[in-house]
Amino acid sequence: MTLDNIVCLAAERGTSDIHIAPGVPVRFRVHGTLTDAFEYPLEPPDTEALAREGCGTKELFEQLLAVGEVDLAHTYSNGTRCRLNIFMADGCCCLALRLLSSRIPEMENLGLPEVMFKFPTYQRGIVLVTGETGSGKSTTLASIVDKINHTRHDHIITLEDPIEYVYTPDLCSIDQREIGKDTQSFASGLRASLRQDPDVILVGEMRDLDTIETALTAAETGHLVFGTLHTKSAAESVDRLVDVFPEGRQRQIRLQLSMTLMAVVSQQLLPRADGKGRVVACEVMIVNPAIRSLIREGKTPQIENTLATTRDLGSITMDNRLAEMVRAKDIDREVAISAAHDPEYARKLLGGGVSQRMLGVRDNMGTVKRSRF
Repeated sequence: MTLDNIVCLAAERGTSDIHIAPGVPVRFRVHGTLTDAFEYPLEPPDTEALAREGCGTKELFEQLLAVGEVDLAHTYSNGTRCRLNIFMADGCCCLALRLLSSRIPEMENLGLPEVMFKFPTYQRGIVLVTGETGSGKSTTLASIVDKINHTRHDHIITLEDPIEYVYTPDLCSIDQREIGKDTQSFASGLRASLRQDPDVILVGEMRDLDTIETALTAAETGHLVFGTLHTKSAAESVDRLVDVFPEGRQRQIRLQLSMTLMAVVSQQLLPRADGKGRVVACEVMIVNPAIRSLIREGKTPQIENTLATTRDLGSITMDNRLAEMVRAKDIDREVAISAAHDPEYARKLLGGGVSQRMLGVRDNMGTVKRSRF
């Protein structure tokens, strides 16, 4: 058994992730659920052989043994590109692989809210796509950036750890830089990018103070910056960016963020009602003057209220988006309730007690008000 064979089989079965560890069979994640790919469990020598194959070089395998984990990406014989994390657990080699589409999907095929089709037309500012690991953030961002690639004459720089989707330059010039290989860190790569004449910058993850600060500077100086965070809502994303900084600087950062933030998308992948795969559910915050004021004044708990009353701009809360998807028969009621930020409110919204023309607006005390849209 080789890693190449495993990846080829996984691709045939519509797998999103592969898990390899000693003592259990190789497992595939299909539509969000782990299943055994083979009947027999692997032994430590088996997983070590697969880890060596995954690392590709003796030097990288030695790095794995010394550090405990390595990240990389590789394209296999069937054309499937994978993101690999190879790591040590209890002294044994383990692998986690994420299968990536061989082609960057078009935005039109992802089931994204209509307002997101405006993102490739933005000229400057910051756009965040957030969500938990495995929520499809990389795919959404890749589809947006590739739309820019086919519709604008710009210079795009991506900073990724590792490079996942590989772009084929069309109207744009595209430079993809891998953290640890082409540049030391997101922060250093982002600082350097400002001297490389970019129009659009993709930051794989805005994880530290230096990266966030430089991204704000890039947006202020006329660049369009896309980034990701591991947050569940638009309001939480704003707080996460601000809270990275010491208290004495947070007022300044709120001011910068209020002037540069264009939109925040918080997404999750949910099983389809027909059982055929998964569908994306998105909360969208389109930043308007009212939201800029709330960010500036540190009143982020009120952002959700504003989302519910600015649907004309394309904003929508996660719970209301889930309700729409139930009515469209994209997902089941139970799935929507389990995925909701406020399950009780979702039950009321889906139980017939709330009109389809009504939206919930929560005040600062957590109670639910009603407003028409």
